[in-house]
Amino acid sequence: MTAGPLLLLDSASLYFRSFFGVPDSVRAPDGTPVNAVRGFLETIAALITARRPARLVACWDDDWRPAFRVAAIPSYKAHRALASGAEDVPAALTAQVPIIVEALAAFGIARVGAPGFEADDVIGALAARETARPAGSRGAIEIVTGDRDLFQLIDDDAGVRVLYTARGLRNLEEVDLARLTEKYGVASGAAYADLAILRGDPSDGLPGVPGIGEKTAAGLLARWGSLEGLLAARDAGDPALSPLQRRRLLEAADYLDAAPSVVRVARDAPVPEVEDALRSTPADPDAVVALAERWGLAGPAARLVDALRVGAEDR
Repeated sequence: MTAGPLLLLDSASLYFRSFFGVPDSVRAPDGTPVNAVRGFLETIAALITARRPARLVACWDDDWRPAFRVAAIPSYKAHRALASGAEDVPAALTAQVPIIVEALAAFGIARVGAPGFEADDVIGALAARETARPAGSRGAIEIVTGDRDLFQLIDDDAGVRVLYTARGLRNLEEVDLARLTEKYGVASGAAYADLAILRGDPSDGLPGVPGIGEKTAAGLLARWGSLEGLLAARDAGDPALSPLQRRRLLEAADYLDAAPSVVRVARDAPVPEVEDALRSTPADPDAVVALAERWGLAGPAARLVDALRVGAEDR
């Protein structure tokens, strides 16, 4: 018996998008900004309504800048770190995160993280756990994120795709292998991770290989199959690799040794088992009412209650 479709939320990606996308004039009766909370609840309601999942998990960053990634590449997210080591997040958003946690608990929506790991790793571990089920019992997996790093998890055979939010919820981009190949010229999710290593990502403090951009990286991977194959060709002095390309890869050897453990999702992250079945009604209706009244969230709360009910009717 199939477990039903599983929706995995990159929670921080979604509540950051809500914070910057919903006006900060959206406030609770006491004047506290609740734009991120409102947007996050509206996002979940819209996703349940549109995608009709049987299961849903809000995946959490227990550590936004894990030590093992910083040890490998010290510049990893360094530009976003305060002197205290905390992430540089607007105070008005930081204050709303506990309210989001409270709301998820009241609605009975699963939320899970893993100490020392990012939400990306949690998503990777849950996806790996699901795809390890026998083919007839696993459900399709949809990952909701604004982070291209999670494209590495795309796997048509296992039923894993990404719902990419870069253009907003009304214009979700459904990224499967065909779209990945069309847009980036790579043949698999694993190849996308290799491309990301070569290309780098300034927004995460990853330098990449100077002189090797996205298109060049895709061409090299198409020729040698994988990053490992490319580096073997570099080390063997393969004449099909131009002298300039070989020199660039040699000069970036230290980075290329360290980057895979940073860029690739830790699919073996110690994520606890979680009850992910989507409820038809809130776990604690009184808490939902109290939360809606205190924070002025009656509309979003009602829409999420309706989404749960309607979604349950289809399951």
